[in-house]
Amino acid sequence: MSPWITTPLTAALVKGALDLERTEHGLLPHRLPAPARARCADPQLSLAEAQPSGVRIAFRTRATAVELDTLPTKRSYTGAPPRPEGVYDLLVDGRPAGRASVTGGNTVTVDLATGTTGIEPGPVGTLRFTGLPDRAKDVEIWLPHNEITELVALRTDAPVERLPDRGRKVWLHHGSSISHGSDAESPATTWPALAAALGGVELINLGFAGSALLDPFTARAIRDTPADLISLKIGINLVNTDVMRLRAFTPAVHGFLDTVRDGHPGTPLLVVSPILCPMHEDTPGPTAMDVSALSEGRLGFTASGDPAEVAAGKLTLRVVREELARIVADRAAEDPHLHLLDGRDLYGEDDAAELPLPDGLHPDAATHRRIGERFAERAFAPGAAFA
Repeated sequence: MSPWITTPLTAALVKGALDLERTEHGLLPHRLPAPARARCADPQLSLAEAQPSGVRIAFRTRATAVELDTLPTKRSYTGAPPRPEGVYDLLVDGRPAGRASVTGGNTVTVDLATGTTGIEPGPVGTLRFTGLPDRAKDVEIWLPHNEITELVALRTDAPVERLPDRGRKVWLHHGSSISHGSDAESPATTWPALAAALGGVELINLGFAGSALLDPFTARAIRDTPADLISLKIGINLVNTDVMRLRAFTPAVHGFLDTVRDGHPGTPLLVVSPILCPMHEDTPGPTAMDVSALSEGRLGFTASGDPAEVAAGKLTLRVVREELARIVADRAAEDPHLHLLDGRDLYGEDDAAELPLPDGLHPDAATHRRIGERFAERAFAPGAAFA
């Protein structure tokens, strides 16, 4: 007789997702609910929200061995070096206890020159952790933050039960690829995951790579999601995509905040302006691929806008920060629970000199850790917005 016990994967065991879609293989976690997904067919957003950043399987058990079957969907870029396998982090009683990857799965190949994509189907793979302590313990498996992951089966060598309520506050964070975890070492070491651990809160990460664009359906999803603390990191994707001018930006920020407040009228709400990104401080978007970097077999980005157009309303990071500060100050008299955090307090000029952004846009693993620690200091410390 097999020693394995198979436990059905249900919403009771999955944290950090806003929706679980039933597929032919199992469950596909989504970080936007179905009504929000129906409002936008953009492929970048569809990819980003289905990558389970901050999503984890959590349970209590005496098991010493755990197996998880998943079907990953991996990405590759024509002409670029192969991307590393997605990483799963194991936490036992909140402490790192293992790290592994799943081979196999589907592969989506993107040709950056033409914008075309192709998909090659692949098999389900198995993640295995053994040698866990033989005692009752809280187990979390954090899913790869940058790899779509269908959950197929969970097996353990002892029964599993739902994790009891630990009385922690729920922190919902929305932001761009930096919040999503681009170039972080693993899912539990993205800066929001690190900050959540330091702050002793449960994370819902709505960081969407390339897709933090003040979309009304995202605001409604935040409005309708229970949360004790909310932060909104606004700016870099609006510059990246060159999607609006200052005239549209200001009312769009107000509208986003108004919608969030409809569902969370008294919740501490922290607006976070962009971290330092030298190429876009005074040069507007759109952001473009650095062709010279691609010719060297690496990914890099460059600002392709004209600084002279800022006077006509084009957005730069400096313009965004100044306007966000003005908006928050204007609203503060009527909203005492609204706060502002300058992103340069998380990563500024001195940090850029010491830890430059490797591709010009995204922080590396060490910088994610620094940003997470600083956010925890500035948001969760006594007297701070989330204290």
